[in-house]
Amino acid sequence: MVVETLGSALLGLALAWLALRRLPGRLPSAPAVLATGTLGAAFGGYLTHYVLGPGHTTVTASLVGGALVAAVVLSLLLRPAPTAARHRPFSVPSGG
Repeated sequence: MVVETLGSALLGLALAWLALRRLPGRLPSAPAVLATGTLGAAFGGYLTHYVLGPGHTTVTASLVGGALVAAVVLSLLLRPAPTAARHRPFSVPSGG
């Protein structure tokens, strides 16, 4: 179980680093993103291990579960993309 959780944490750290490289203006500070990705993946790996039960023999399932939870948690940190002009939604003029 320790290998699964640590492997998931390293995978979450890699995902967070990749997110920082690809979306630098849309994420908060780098330490917050790295910590969030790592802890989210570690929790996801632990949660996947708990759901599957102690008898499962594939480490891959825990790594995939950790990566999925890390991706979801990192997506919650995203800010809207900066745009030059915000587009207003179409509205119908009122008659009054």
